[in-house]
Amino acid sequence: MESLKALYQCRQIVAIGGGHGLGRVMASLGFMEEKLAGIVATTDDGGSTGRLREASGCIAWGDLRNCLNQLCSDSPNLARILFEYRFKNSGELSGHNLGNLIMLAMDQMCVRPLDAVNLIRKMLQVGAQLIPMSEEPARLAAMLDGKKIVGETIIDALDKRPDQLMLLPDIKPTSEAVTVIEQADMIILGPGSFMTSILPSLLMKDIAAAINNNPSALKVFVGNINPETTVVGKQPIAEKLDWMKAMTGVYPDVLLWPEEYEPPEGVRCAIRQLPLSDSHQEGAHSREAMRKALDFIAQQHLSDKVS
Repeated sequence: MESLKALYQCRQIVAIGGGHGLGRVMASLGFMEEKLAGIVATTDDGGSTGRLREASGCIAWGDLRNCLNQLCSDSPNLARILFEYRFKNSGELSGHNLGNLIMLAMDQMCVRPLDAVNLIRKMLQVGAQLIPMSEEPARLAAMLDGKKIVGETIIDALDKRPDQLMLLPDIKPTSEAVTVIEQADMIILGPGSFMTSILPSLLMKDIAAAINNNPSALKVFVGNINPETTVVGKQPIAEKLDWMKAMTGVYPDVLLWPEEYEPPEGVRCAIRQLPLSDSHQEGAHSREAMRKALDFIAQQHLSDKVS
């Protein structure tokens, strides 16, 4: 880690997203400890998470659990193994993830969902901050041809890109999420599902405003290794970024693009093409390569500021 001088100079790095993509970024930069914060999407309505939401009206815990597990993947212990256990042949428990159940139980015992997350962070010995994008339950919704479609699972299965995305109800972000963005030297968006992992947090006006009102923070969008299977996966990255700008006002300063692909056209920001693929896990970002790439980008940013 001694060579990562630029990242160490950052007072605060914020990664925004959900699912496996955000978990990969958090695991890559986990050495930053509390100087790293992940703002995690909480609108998932599928699988074990969706069932718990339907039964209890809680926020979606699945992406938070995934990030926690990836952050402690290098130090497996009994707590982590139990946290990731999924029930089989257990009646109504079948398909449920024990980590989701633990987080729901902790939430019901605590004043705030964030308190529950912080207690589990301590249990799993995770230094990096993980912040739910909101502590209010909400669902992702889309407008398509004048009709409202509600639910991430349904939106992911659309064969036509929606005209617009929104959150129902119009929730507020956690104050901690806004604060870390205001203090950030680098804000990382992606990789992951564009509509259901990256955009939900940005759809909250206070989050988008905090990003846009921090001009000194370098905004980096990380491209996917594997194209999405959703309708937006068929679109060029330039179109996706323009759509994000139109809905949220947010646009990156730098696009970190896998060296394995042709450079994209029509992108209205700097492009840095660097090796990102994991040679041992097909379709995944290498944690080491992502660390080096983000450090390289941070170093260039610092040099530009000095000059």
